[in-house]
Amino acid sequence: MNINWIDVIGIAAGVCTTAAVIPQLIKAYKTKKVADVSIGMFLVLITGVLLWTVYGFLKNDLAIILANGISVVLNSLLLYLLLKHGKKSTNSPNN
Repeated sequence: MNINWIDVIGIAAGVCTTAAVIPQLIKAYKTKKVADVSIGMFLVLITGVLLWTVYGFLKNDLAIILANGISVVLNSLLLYLLLKHGKKSTNSPNN
């Protein structure tokens, strides 16, 4: 079996960048505190990973498709939590 190190590096990069949002997503889900997270940043990030996913389809590159497709889903979940919990007043007893 011949290992293609370029693919290994690409897959490792995809795993790291995809997994990067998971701690923030878990924290936002548990605490429902998202006041310091930027909605604008996540809109740009989701747009970027969506475009990378399209690029992966155009290049027929499964590693790009999977890593960025999963990133679209995870970042969209965090965006949902931002929109759902981000409008609460800082004086609310639930914060």
